[in-house]
Amino acid sequence: MPQAKIYGIREHLVPIRDALSDAVNESISVAFSFPAERRLQRFFPMDAADFIYPKHERSERYTIIEIETFQGRSKDVLKTLVREIYQRVPAATGLAPRDVDVIISEQPRHAWGLMGECGDEIKLTYKVEI
Repeated sequence: MPQAKIYGIREHLVPIRDALSDAVNESISVAFSFPAERRLQRFFPMDAADFIYPKHERSERYTIIEIETFQGRSKDVLKTLVREIYQRVPAATGLAPRDVDVIISEQPRHAWGLMGECGDEIKLTYKVEI
């Protein structure tokens, strides 16, 4: 059950939030063959003073997209997700690819609790091992 956390400077993140949300959701849905209606995202608009990054490498529109997911997807599928994000997010938001970092973290299913059940015991409607 992929979940996205998205960080950026408030003045630049909030105006593009809806377009960014759609682009990230579409990327996950396509790359993971994941149901689009199961969107799970959290946005973290930050004050500029609390978002420290190398200003000589990135602009004030710098955005970090972290995706937490179950282990089990192949390296090629994870790379497809990264490529989908780099295709869809700049097109939808105007963000330059150099202003977007993508971090995918995988955990074993037993390390998740979902809707009152352990992640490795819940019946899923989608495949993880792809």
